[in-house]
Amino acid sequence: MWYVTNQKQGASALGVQRVLGLGSYTTAWSWLHKLRRAMVRPGRDRLNGEVEVDETYLGGVTQGQGRRNMEGKVLVVIAAQKDGKKIGRIRLAQINDASAQCLEFFIQKAVEPGTVIHTDGWRGYNGLKDLGYEHQVAVLRGQPRSAANEVFPRVHLVASLLKRWLLGTHQGAVAASHLDYYLDEFTFRFNRRTSRTRGKLFFRLVEQAVAVEPVQFKQILGGKAEPQGVGVTGVN
Repeated sequence: MWYVTNQKQGASALGVQRVLGLGSYTTAWSWLHKLRRAMVRPGRDRLNGEVEVDETYLGGVTQGQGRRNMEGKVLVVIAAQKDGKKIGRIRLAQINDASAQCLEFFIQKAVEPGTVIHTDGWRGYNGLKDLGYEHQVAVLRGQPRSAANEVFPRVHLVASLLKRWLLGTHQGAVAASHLDYYLDEFTFRFNRRTSRTRGKLFFRLVEQAVAVEPVQFKQILGGKAEPQGVGVTGVN
């Protein structure tokens, strides 16, 4: 746990195998996933204040693809809390599609009612006001692609950092079935990026590791369970 938290950009299974002298890559891989499960604190506070919400594709968007067509792609929804001009805490989740059902389920799990939520004009967000949120919409249709980065700078910066982290630390070798474990780790690290010492991250991980239930390798191998009929595989 000290080695994992002491690596600013995270640790790959190959790195852990090499440093600890493990004979099995599978052992290192399963250990890391067990630690990633512990990076989500049960009962943690939801985001509040003002929050940007948007989705991003992992794997890139090919010509002609949009929110309705995700063939070969993975869709991740991002919520980023505003802290002045900076980014506060974040939440991430892999979703099956950008339907209202998936987006609303994520937001209700990740964001406190009464929060001001900023989104684009996608109809999947139209029901937020009825769910008790103050919904502010920025219509981007007809605007250049760069407009989204200017209107929602926080979620787009988080998306860029996430993609860079997956490609850099993990060489892009992340299966969709296990992506949520990596989103857990990214969120854990990002929300504690201002910690003055690595020791605090180590302490939090140890503290949370003893609070979660044990998990077997076969459970990790199967990926996170998807809530029935929702299409959200994790709220991280």
